Amino acid sequence: MRPIVQISLDLTNIDEALETAALAIRAGVDWLEAGTPLILAEGLHGVRALRKAFPNVPIVADLKTMDGGYLEAEMMAKAGATHVVVMARAHAETVKCVVNAGKDFGCKVMGDNMISEDMISGAKWLEDLGCDYVIHHIGYDERRGIAAAGKRMPSPLDQLREVVNAVKIPVQAVGGLSLEQAIQCPKYGAPLVVLGAPLTIDADAFKTADGNLEASLRMICEAVHAQDVPAF
Repeated sequence: MRPIVQISLDLTNIDEALETAALAIRAGVDWLEAGTPLILAEGLHGVRALRKAFPNVPIVADLKTMDGGYLEAEMMAKAGATHVVVMARAHAETVKCVVNAGKDFGCKVMGDNMISEDMISGAKWLEDLGCDYVIHHIGYDERRGIAAAGKRMPSPLDQLREVVNAVKIPVQAVGGLSLEQAIQCPKYGAPLVVLGAPLTIDADAFKTADGNLEASLRMICEAVHAQDVPAF
């Protein structure tokens, strides 16, 4: 299968999100993500606006759901999201509720293993509960805090092969990757390449990064799409 490139719109206003999304689609990006900052700022209105502007593009709503799973997934699916995100640290019943809502409303479920005591077991647990994808995720605050303490910043690449080998569903690696590392993810067996802060979004201001973003995205998309990974 051809790998998928997803841009995380970790922005705080819908106008900039729509502008960045249009640029990304022109550059060859496959999926749009309503990032958590955008959902906090714009909520369902932001997802609806993305769906109206891009009627045929998959949209991931990065809810990071911890409770109230069925309702959150239902609301986002009805607003136009094709994928929603639930956390591995949520209760099993919450994950099951999101999975059930996904089935009821035609929405895929991405399970995020961030802060799992065992990242590999967390990914497998999410698969066992019915998630369609695993997000192998090292969190923003965690990375920055460890780096500020003078220690080596953890990377999702540290255990990516083990996570991929532990599950039979597609895996996405998120958290502090360089452009070169993000492009290499399909070689680890992870076909979903996500681009967000700090690759395309300023990680401190949560604004679109300066420079020729469209040209950079086109280069990344071409490099990712030229690879091949096993079909799921």
